[in-house]
Amino acid sequence: MEDLRGGVAVITGAGSGIGEGLARVAAEQGMKVVVADIALDRADSVANAIAEQGGEALAVKVDVSDPQSIEALAATVHDHWGDVTLLVNNAGVETLGFSWELSAQQWEKTLNINIHGAIHGVRAFAPRMIAAGKPAWIANTASIGGLGMMPIQTSYILSKHAMISFSECLFLEMQIKQAPITVSAILPGPVATRIFEDGGTTTDTSSEQHRVMMNTMLEADGISGYEAAQRILPQLAAGDFWVSTHPDITREFAAGRAAHLSALAKPALPEEVLRGMGLSVNGK
Repeated sequence: MEDLRGGVAVITGAGSGIGEGLARVAAEQGMKVVVADIALDRADSVANAIAEQGGEALAVKVDVSDPQSIEALAATVHDHWGDVTLLVNNAGVETLGFSWELSAQQWEKTLNINIHGAIHGVRAFAPRMIAAGKPAWIANTASIGGLGMMPIQTSYILSKHAMISFSECLFLEMQIKQAPITVSAILPGPVATRIFEDGGTTTDTSSEQHRVMMNTMLEADGISGYEAAQRILPQLAAGDFWVSTHPDITREFAAGRAAHLSALAKPALPEEVLRGMGLSVNGK
């Protein structure tokens, strides 16, 4: 963690949830923090709270679905504080609905934020980070959902699979460039955030029931965004590629995914998930 002290951290989606937690924990570790979020009021609130605790923070409005907005963010950060030490492409949204019932606009919004936001974040920041020649870190927030499958959350799940793949390939690219950039994929488990509260849905009953079920589960069992960040940041600093808030759950999901692919099995849901959706299990 000492390697991060005094450096500059840029965190997207930092106005709430895991992003807010990472901003606060990074500031506590002596980093200058750029709190980037599409909701400037939330970003300002987080930045002000950090300042009140004696930290340094800059709130910046950014729309990660817009490449020009991210490029403007990168220019602002470098003009204000110089080289970036830690970039966390964390912004993400949840959209619920059957694949064919989501509008083209809902699909575009979800994929542009969840996938293109990270891609363009790397495009905007990585060239300067590589040119600086200093040790630096890039992390992309995926999900344990990226190791599994879930109907109705299709747009989200596929985006998190993409984030894992993007992170793996980016890791290898940095090796080829011999750049001192550590790349990590963050796979949060149950974390109580606003993602289902803020998420969009279609109007069908199944989507709304699913949203309520998932939100209730996170409220009951999820850790806070701050606690998640306390677990995440040391792993990033240590150079771990797979970064988890719940290691045991992550290993379980990874083992299940490996077994599923190894067997070339048909897609299936666990019995407890089927019951939660009100569906019969083996005719019962």
